[in-house]
Amino acid sequence: MNPAQKWLLLTSSVLTACTGLIYWWMDWALQPLDEWAVINHPLQPLVLKLHILVAPVLVFAVGLIAVEHIWRHMKSAVQRGRLSGLVTVAVLAPMVLTGYLIQTVTHPGWLSVLAWSHIGTGLFFSLGLVWHWATFLVGRVANGSRAAHPMPGEVRDPATRLGPGIARLTSRIRPKARSTRRWPGRAAAPQR
Repeated sequence: MNPAQKWLLLTSSVLTACTGLIYWWMDWALQPLDEWAVINHPLQPLVLKLHILVAPVLVFAVGLIAVEHIWRHMKSAVQRGRLSGLVTVAVLAPMVLTGYLIQTVTHPGWLSVLAWSHIGTGLFFSLGLVWHWATFLVGRVANGSRAAHPMPGEVRDPATRLGPGIARLTSRIRPKARSTRRWPGRAAAPQR
């Protein structure tokens, strides 16, 4: 995962979580100033619109890292961060699906079920992402080594970026020594 992907994912995750929590707080914890008010806070529609605008950026950011980071680590034998990553990925699809369905369903009962499901999966996704990031940082500090999992942008052997099998393959390939044999029928080049 390169630095741009990492910061896009983290920024969109934080903004989506913050706007969602603020909207939930405005909708459930605050009381309307007027008994006939449809909203509980004057900024409630703006916060909801911001949440709806930032959430697709989060989905896009996850899509950017899906093959390079998520799928590659699911197939590999790396254990550090596996559980936190799997929990985060597992709640992603229900979170996105309920978020889209909330905007289309009109039945009050189904809307309530979808809203609470979206809140629950959103909290699990946010906590899973924090857990995943903390696992990465704790493992990095505990190892004291930057070689096992270098930060994005660090220089390392290009063969390791292609996977563990490439290192074995490239170790078998050795550059050939320059031959001093001449082709038959060809005169030797004059030496100066």
